[in-house]
Amino acid sequence: MTVSATWDPTAAGVLRLPSGRLVRGRGLRRPLPPGPQPAFGLYLLGHRPPAVPWASRWLRWPDFRLPADRAEATAALREAWERAASERVELACAGGLGRTGTALACLAVLDGVPAGGAVAFVREHYDRRAVETPWQRRFVTRFH
Repeated sequence: MTVSATWDPTAAGVLRLPSGRLVRGRGLRRPLPPGPQPAFGLYLLGHRPPAVPWASRWLRWPDFRLPADRAEATAALREAWERAASERVELACAGGLGRTGTALACLAVLDGVPAGGAVAFVREHYDRRAVETPWQRRFVTRFH
């Protein structure tokens, strides 16, 4: 699969990174959006997510907080970013804004967006309410 065969870049919740990688962010409280299913999902929750019929990874990340294990978070986010080069990747938490926005901002850093501008990038191109807490913003500025 090529990058152009991933998500519809005009669909709600799809973030186009500077490299052209497309990543869908969403809130799990809402129904699965129409269109193709992800090939890989990274789920950012304080509890194990329900099973899905595609490859997935769970990152323990309590609501309004930071990942429980930063090294594991870095590895999971790098995996999502690498997979997004050729697969449909989605990142999701319960509401789709705080943890998902923070994770998308970290992917933007991996994609070359300066860490100090990654939150603004995600707010402009994904959702203006993304990245909800001061410590989530700080997590992004320190992410590498």
